[in-house]
Amino acid sequence: MMPDKVTALDVAEQAGVSRSAVSRVFTPGASVSKRTADKVRSAADALGYRPNVLARSLITGRSRIIGLLVAYLENHFYPEAIERLSRSLQQRGYHVLVFMASNSGEEADEVMKELLDYQVDGIIAASVGMSNDLTMRCEAAGIPIVLFNRAQDDDRLSSVTSDNYHGGHKLAEFLIAGGHKRIAHIAGWEGASTQRDREAGFVAGLERAGHNLCARGVSDFDFEKAKVAARAMFDRPDQPDAVFCANDHMAFAVMDVLRFELGLSVPGDVSVVGYDDVTLAAWPSYDLTTVRQPAGQMAQATVDILLDRLADPETKPRRVALDGPLILRGSARIPKGYTP
Repeated sequence: MMPDKVTALDVAEQAGVSRSAVSRVFTPGASVSKRTADKVRSAADALGYRPNVLARSLITGRSRIIGLLVAYLENHFYPEAIERLSRSLQQRGYHVLVFMASNSGEEADEVMKELLDYQVDGIIAASVGMSNDLTMRCEAAGIPIVLFNRAQDDDRLSSVTSDNYHGGHKLAEFLIAGGHKRIAHIAGWEGASTQRDREAGFVAGLERAGHNLCARGVSDFDFEKAKVAARAMFDRPDQPDAVFCANDHMAFAVMDVLRFELGLSVPGDVSVVGYDDVTLAAWPSYDLTTVRQPAGQMAQATVDILLDRLADPETKPRRVALDGPLILRGSARIPKGYTP
């Protein structure tokens, strides 16, 4: 025979408090004295009681679950960012439900519709775009959306990114200061605002100094495609002497091709720079010069915006672009006395 399930009423009787006091103790953000909370938690531990989160969500109308939509995890920036987002949300009494979707608008919309079926309180879309119809559906349901590491031309959507334009500009200035003459770029997915802004800033920085791109490839932020782009870019007599890859993930692929397939020295023959500053960028094998995305600040800003919208649906959408520093390492020639 199954043992009787311990209820909140049992805990209340054991602790000598009201049932509503038990409910407040297990409701994140509810007001309750430390003395009462200690008595309730002690009684709950003794009885083996666990609150029924799903039942409480039916009463409050809040699941305290945030849906996180991610395009891909191969890029090490995203596992690190998801961890930061999850920890920040957990500290505020929320949990994360992760769904995967490609950059395809149709697939993203289908996954998002499935995500809405889980009655999430809010949505964070990491490098995934939102269609107009789906944005309207979320708004009608009172579900706020924040775009993480992606911006979109829609005044209804909040977004948090690094300052991609300024970051690209910094890299151009750095490579030019290093005396490079044949500077190339390997782009990510061209539908991404991050790609467009990084390249726009980079090209503007080159043009300001009287330079132009000597070569350009596209690899959709994909490791293997970046290898293909690098092989094609260096299969020419006037090879680049510097390459800006739109993220670190692609820069690692390019460095592998240059060193192990083409026998070129990095940075002796070619300087390579990236964008993100993932953990691997600091490993001696790559020692990559890159622009650091302030992932911790980005995650905190994303959570703050989302919870502000949950607390007050009339809060206006915000667009945040955080500056990230240029991190100098050994993959690129560093001009003497240069300070970013």
